[in-house]
Amino acid sequence: MVLTSKETDLLKDMKEEEELCIKKYERYSSEAKCPELKNLLFSIAATEREHLKTITEIMSGTEPAPPKPLSADNSLCKECAQVYSDTESKNADKFILSDMLSTEKHVSSLYNTGIFEFKSPAVRKMLSHIQSEEQQHGEQLYAFMNANSMYS
Repeated sequence: MVLTSKETDLLKDMKEEEELCIKKYERYSSEAKCPELKNLLFSIAATEREHLKTITEIMSGTEPAPPKPLSADNSLCKECAQVYSDTESKNADKFILSDMLSTEKHVSSLYNTGIFEFKSPAVRKMLSHIQSEEQQHGEQLYAFMNANSMYS
């Protein structure tokens, strides 16, 4: 598969965003106060690593295989009342969640643009799949915030 310069530029942007997401999720996973939040962020980081792998493969000219079915899981989005007995811990995790929710909104938007710019139907389908997973990450972050009265 031969990519256009526009497609290559978009993939570079996507790759940079995925690398940033991985770094942020890994860092925030180690900083989070609530064990369930640590697990959620670690889990999302693993999915972001898969996204990076896929984008890197597309950049090398490999047409992606059909995407696997989506499987949203909000089981880690639990109330952390015991952990959040102090305002400082809750506010620290709220900052993490707010930052990552904002990041997911941005990344999802980037993929939305890419879906319309690629000529390969297989690439468009894969980018759409990745965008759906990014939206699921946003849903999980929101669900965690909502369960802990952090979203207003």
